[in-house]
Amino acid sequence: MAKVYRRVRPRAGKPDLVTYEARWREPDGRQRKRSFRKKSDAERYKTSIESSLLTGGYVDPTRARVTVGAYAEQWMGGRTALKPKTIASYRTLLNNRVLPRWGGVRLDRVTYEDVAAWVAEMSTALSPSTTRQAYQLLTSMLDQAVKGRRLAMNPAAGVELPRLPRKSRRYLSHEEVGRLADACREDGIIVLMLAYTGIRWGELAAIRVRCVAPGVRRIHIEEAMTEVDGKAVFGSPKTHADRWVAIPGFLRDDISAVMAGKSPDDLLFTSPKGEVLRVGNFRRARFDRATAGVGLVGLVPHELRHTAASLAIASGANVKAVQSMLGHASAAMTLDRYSHLFDDQLESVADRLHEARERRAVPPLCPQGTVTTLADHAAGR
Repeated sequence: MAKVYRRVRPRAGKPDLVTYEARWREPDGRQRKRSFRKKSDAERYKTSIESSLLTGGYVDPTRARVTVGAYAEQWMGGRTALKPKTIASYRTLLNNRVLPRWGGVRLDRVTYEDVAAWVAEMSTALSPSTTRQAYQLLTSMLDQAVKGRRLAMNPAAGVELPRLPRKSRRYLSHEEVGRLADACREDGIIVLMLAYTGIRWGELAAIRVRCVAPGVRRIHIEEAMTEVDGKAVFGSPKTHADRWVAIPGFLRDDISAVMAGKSPDDLLFTSPKGEVLRVGNFRRARFDRATAGVGLVGLVPHELRHTAASLAIASGANVKAVQSMLGHASAAMTLDRYSHLFDDQLESVADRLHEARERRAVPPLCPQGTVTTLADHAAGR
């Protein structure tokens, strides 16, 4: 087990230097030591070492003497499964937010108080979303350091974060979607696809002709396009899972017309020049003017995805169907975003139950004249 030794080092013309040295052996038998000026500090450290050795939570203190900046490079090198856009966003956060404050700080010198102060400082100048993203990136690295037994615990865990403002979503009606599609003229099919299938913009831009099922009843979402440093990059959809989405009948002829003359590997939707469909170009060329013209100023294409969820729920779709349509990882995620829309359907569900029961002509539960009161029962009636 660990022990504390008193060490005295004579100094010419000065009082002897007295230190207290905590010594212990690691599980592999190697001896370690650490010196303190105060005996009480050495004893406390000895106790913590003994406790960690007994519980299996011991970590080699020397492994935490690497800087956050050096460890960040190692951590980023292991993120090979992430999408290029995610890696690029992580790199931006590291360079702009995390490393300027923590790059030169050793892992074992990161404290809860310092992280809390950093978060508070960011909160005064940055949006709650950016502040939380920077904090979560640092915390993810420190979590990995704990798993790699560089740290016994994550010193940044539990810091209070700024609240995210509640976003008010805009849901269009069928009539509003129709007016917007008409205003977008030949690009109206794009508006209708987004508003009635719920696919993401990147998924729309990556659809190839071969993904359209015979009869144009379904489309296979197997890729997504993202823009990284101005370049179009194709990869798996957001949740890394492909899916099929159903196509409403009124869209099938229009999609067939778009497919005409294209080979199976061609992109279904492209820019007027036949290039990859980019959301920024689409908005500048057509969408923003169209939204202003029909009284929907400020609407962005992603809000058509929310509209698709709203219209599907209003039509009676259950949460699993909406989850499948939108490509959410779980039904819980769908409910987290759209539970208020399902709440709006409670009365209509009750009405449908009533109508179904009436159609079956089910007799009343308590026909008139068959109810016996307690008083009747007591009187023997």
